Amino acid sequence: MKINLKNGIDKLIFGMKQKDVESVYGKPDRNYKDEDENVIFVYNKFKMRLTFYKDEDFKLGYVVVSSANLELFGNKLIGRNIKDVKKDLAQKSISKFTQEEFDTFENYFNEDNWLLFQTEFEEVVKVEVGAIINDKDEFEWKFGKK
Repeated sequence: MKINLKNGIDKLIFGMKQKDVESVYGKPDRNYKDEDENVIFVYNKFKMRLTFYKDEDFKLGYVVVSSANLELFGNKLIGRNIKDVKKDLAQKSISKFTQEEFDTFENYFNEDNWLLFQTEFEEVVKVEVGAIINDKDEFEWKFGKK
């Protein structure tokens, strides 16, 4: 599964509706609403959680993945030391991260690409990718655009 920065992951493109995602991946293993009434799809096979935002006409806006097959720029992410991941990203001019710590976990967030690495014991355990929000505070939906 390849992360396509600012666009989505694998065959998922930010802005897809639930039916579009189901046409690619089939029915989710779980489907529920969160506290904000957003729709959440869970695909166990891909170790992936998708969020469709209620306030945005239920468009896909956020993806959380912990699959060992996840890649960015041809490099695996899950299970790698965060220092090595950041070193690889610096070669692609992605070097600005906000760091946050809680318990044994640390989050490394790059706002320019709406990319978050969650680590435990300095090892990447989860990656979160979100749709880009522009200067007008609006989502930049990619699905359906040429």
